Amino acid sequence: MNLTLDEMIASFGIDTSITTFCNEIENKLESRFKQIDKVSEFNQLKVLKAMQKNRVSDIHFAATTGYGYNDLGRDTLEAVYASVFNTEDALVRPQLISGTHALNVALFGNLRPGDELLSPVGKPYDTLDKVIGISPSSGSLSEYGITYRQVDLLEDGAFDYEGIKAAINSKTKLVTIQRSKGYTTRPTLSVTQIGELIKFVKSIKPELICMVDNCYGEFVETIEPSDVGADMVVGSLIKNPGGGLAPIGGYICGTSKCVENASYRLTSPGLGKEVGATLGITQSLFQGLFVSPQVVAGALKGAIFAATVFDKLGYVTVPNSIESRHDIIQAIILGSPEKVISFCKGIQAAAPVDSFVTPEPWAMPGYDCEVIMAAGAFIQGSSIELSADAPIKQPYTVFFQGGLSWHHAKIGVMMALQEVTKGILNL
Repeated sequence: MNLTLDEMIASFGIDTSITTFCNEIENKLESRFKQIDKVSEFNQLKVLKAMQKNRVSDIHFAATTGYGYNDLGRDTLEAVYASVFNTEDALVRPQLISGTHALNVALFGNLRPGDELLSPVGKPYDTLDKVIGISPSSGSLSEYGITYRQVDLLEDGAFDYEGIKAAINSKTKLVTIQRSKGYTTRPTLSVTQIGELIKFVKSIKPELICMVDNCYGEFVETIEPSDVGADMVVGSLIKNPGGGLAPIGGYICGTSKCVENASYRLTSPGLGKEVGATLGITQSLFQGLFVSPQVVAGALKGAIFAATVFDKLGYVTVPNSIESRHDIIQAIILGSPEKVISFCKGIQAAAPVDSFVTPEPWAMPGYDCEVIMAAGAFIQGSSIELSADAPIKQPYTVFFQGGLSWHHAKIGVMMALQEVTKGILNL
């Protein structure tokens, strides 16, 4: 059977008007895509250099069990991460089960009763509400006598420097900076902006620990927050740096003291980084990191493509089709729960796994409203794979991200558009 590309696309139930519309947009994005490829090439070489510097060998792929003492692969992987992120040390473990868990470990490891946590960029992602104690929960930082203060961004998305200066006090110990937007439509922070904010808060109180939630931002730019003064950068391996191959895990890269403190929280005082078996997944963690710059590039192309498609149709997108990009997430304000659900159905139908499943909103733990998630992923919850999710609340915004390849991200956007428009575009 000799099918053309357009005929192959049509076999997924996509109308020719949508194919024509999307092909025209893709052709106009060629120069943007070339720039993404340049960033990806730089980051690919950065990862390669880090692996060569730390003499990665097949001996480092061997499994360990039990306590995991003398796990050469684990220790070398952490040295590679420290090199990639330009930090003194790193904690990269399958025992860190998510980005939220990694942030929890970093916070509890480096804060003590009587300290205060400050977020100068507004409220963090919803899943941290109960970690911090914004929402009451057993075991929160609040229960341990650690207070929390936040300074919202200004209406234009800029830092409220006066408010931040007023908020820093004798108790302020750690500043947490969320790079990505979470379930909001504020701009994602560039690494340069993060560096300016870190420089500002440290000019007021030099001993402050500055931690950056780096989720969704790794390898989008050629530098990371740790290159501009962050004491810790924290993220998930089932997002960007796992490259779609890491089956689980998180990372904390930073100063030796911050990482050591976090390791004592993850395992136990006196044990720290010395224990933690890798159970045979180390090769996937190395290989996932190695391919991640290319995977992130594909996801970025998909995000820009989605922004341009929905911009053209009159929807509000954040960032819009021409703004600079600093993470892989594309927010699209669809304006109704029906369109949000339709979009997610299209993404699910484009999945290699569970494409036959229909996503529905549900009361997901850690959120204050029903959430719909579309993700037919090889790794459960992997948001570097093609996925979309949305809280079912005003202004009814869907958050689209991922795609292990650009071509998969493209077909996902087209199938989502098919569902939202119910087929034929009126162009």
